[in-house]
Amino acid sequence: MLFDQVNREMELAERHLRVLNAVVERGPIGILKLSEETGMPTHKVRYSLRVLEQEHLIKPSSHGAIAGDSVADFIKEFETNISDMNAKIAHIKDIGISV
Repeated sequence: MLFDQVNREMELAERHLRVLNAVVERGPIGILKLSEETGMPTHKVRYSLRVLEQEHLIKPSSHGAIAGDSVADFIKEFETNISDMNAKIAHIKDIGISV
């Protein structure tokens, strides 16, 4: 379907955000604890941690993942990014309605 890939990306972003939120609120936190608290399998948590680390949103420590250096900037830009996406969705909706 036309929106399958977009939906998969949104689900992935949601998962990454859930893991990031848990790390910021309860870090340092390990993979097993994150899996337990989020209800996600460990392999998905591990992948999200890897992505978040590449974005410098988290960093590893000997006691588990902790918030990274880019979290403050990410939080500042989050609302703007979501607003931009909502505007794009509204525009796509308008186009779809006119078809």
